[in-house]
Amino acid sequence: MLSFESDYIEGAHPLILDALIKSNMEQLSGYGADKYTESAKKKLADLCGLPDCQIQFLTGGTQTNQIVIDTMLRQFEGVVAAQTGHVSVHEAGAIEYTGRKVLTLPSHDGKMKADELASFISDFYADGNCEHMVFPGMVYISHPTEYGTLYSLKELEELSAVCQKNKIPLFMDGARLAYALASHSTDVTLKDIARLCDVFYVGGTKAGALCGEAVVFTRNNMPLHFEHLVKKHGALLAKGRLLGIQFDTLFTDDLYLKLGKNAIDRAEELKSLFKEKGFHFYLDSPTNQQFIILENAQIETLKAKVKFSFWEKYDDTHSVVRFATSWATTTEKIAMLREILSE
Repeated sequence: MLSFESDYIEGAHPLILDALIKSNMEQLSGYGADKYTESAKKKLADLCGLPDCQIQFLTGGTQTNQIVIDTMLRQFEGVVAAQTGHVSVHEAGAIEYTGRKVLTLPSHDGKMKADELASFISDFYADGNCEHMVFPGMVYISHPTEYGTLYSLKELEELSAVCQKNKIPLFMDGARLAYALASHSTDVTLKDIARLCDVFYVGGTKAGALCGEAVVFTRNNMPLHFEHLVKKHGALLAKGRLLGIQFDTLFTDDLYLKLGKNAIDRAEELKSLFKEKGFHFYLDSPTNQQFIILENAQIETLKAKVKFSFWEKYDDTHSVVRFATSWATTTEKIAMLREILSE
């Protein structure tokens, strides 16, 4: 069975596995107080151009989103996100489980608009009943978005300006950041993100690691006793080396960006194939997630040989499905898909 179901269906890059094996019998301090974790933090700080930034490694995306949002918000605040944002739709209520409400804005191909955010905040404070409402205390975006789209540098600067004006943090979900940075269409760099966001994370789970997300607090704004709070959420790994070794490898010799580039190159091949076969795209995604519209009958036929993800209903007879490439996708797999589609 050929699979384009997601970008985390493979295990880990061989270099990461090798590093884990080679260091396996070393006796290292726990909870991330080891030399590999420290090395990974320094490498990431250098990549961000922020030698004094604060970094914490966590295990997965949902865990990271929940902990960052919960620990940075005050009791009366919620987080603002696009209606299609990951925390709005695909987190199983993990944010609300902590008592934090997700406040939604319209989605524009997965993105939030700065002018609508500014209006939302000003309208909130103009409401005479705002003391009885959940205050906007943070803005959440993902890059890429749930639809594989990207914020431009101008859009990020505009969102950042609104957040700074209103003194609320801008939080970027970077679970698929490798694919955003490697996209041929982006004008946003990692240093731009570090400059414009108050907190963001570099995703490893979907970019070649077994697991792991690297959270970066850019303005000396890590919540007080953050490690303590992480542990309260049940998320502090005793064998923190597991994360440190993986990210130390990813941030060596540009491996992280190389893995992102492979996914983008294969996605471009995938797009060309779909266009050649006459498929219609739901939107133009410049990253590793491609969304196409299929007849429901076509979906059932194709599912017999290829795994992909249902995304949403399009109309009574069509649905939007997602094909995702990854750090491990090969040209040979694209060729195999070509044969299946030709049939």
